[in-house]
Amino acid sequence: MSAGTVVLVGTAVFAVGCATGGTGLRDGGPARTEAVAKATPSGPTPDDSVPPSSGRPLKKVDPVGLLMKDPKVSTEVKRDLKPCSGKEYPVDVSYGKVTGSPVVDIVVNVLSCADALGRGTYVYRADGDTYENVFSDEQPPVYAEIDRGDLVVTKQVYGKSDALAYPSGEDVITYRWNGEKFTEQDRVHSEYSNVVDGSVQPAPVTSQKN
Repeated sequence: MSAGTVVLVGTAVFAVGCATGGTGLRDGGPARTEAVAKATPSGPTPDDSVPPSSGRPLKKVDPVGLLMKDPKVSTEVKRDLKPCSGKEYPVDVSYGKVTGSPVVDIVVNVLSCADALGRGTYVYRADGDTYENVFSDEQPPVYAEIDRGDLVVTKQVYGKSDALAYPSGEDVITYRWNGEKFTEQDRVHSEYSNVVDGSVQPAPVTSQKN
């Protein structure tokens, strides 16, 4: 699978609440290969706040509402974004500093209900009372996290005959905000090989871009 398409600074989306503080706080889980155990509710609750590292309260956003109102999110992703059960959506959310803004940024990962594979990943930067989509990748499987101020995107690579559970390899791409947009800083490609009992183990890194 080719590297994902990156959509840079775009149109601001509708207003949602936020406050300053914190880096790298996640509402949800890391990239997963098992079925979704607990997804993100459709909206915040009255006590829905996270204590960031600064000690100041951080108000959560409604990630589903943010995605549905965002013109940069594809029609396909919006159409398939439905609760896995009840009101629980397959969405992971991280709050942290990744664009140099004094207000925390929001990283949203959309997963599939059946296998928890990343369907799309998005970064939102605060712009007054609104959030602006400054990064998106909708070439699955994809998952993004905040790592010490950088945006780290993981993409599994599949060959033509690969089963869904056994990709041929993995690309880990590090992006850094340059004041206006994200630029690629590093790319590490790992290749996997099938071993005894059909399990998959990572082979040594075959290439790296600095």
